[in-house]
Amino acid sequence: MSYSFSAIIEKEGKFFVALCPELDIASQGKSIDAALANLKEAVTLFLEAASPKELKAVLSSRPLITTLEVTI
Repeated sequence: MSYSFSAIIEKEGKFFVALCPELDIASQGKSIDAALANLKEAVTLFLEAASPKELKAVLSSRPLITTLEVTI
């Protein structure tokens, strides 16, 4: 089965941190690609270990991710 999740990536010091906000799972790597690969592995491990009840809860609730414009 295939799922689609969001990934937010930020540089923190020498590393890139990748966060999946839907599952509240984060990982890191020395590059964007490494951080994403590590996040994908962490999400996969979570999904494989999650109970059906956990899966239903996280898959039924999606955060709204958008942008906003501020004028100063």
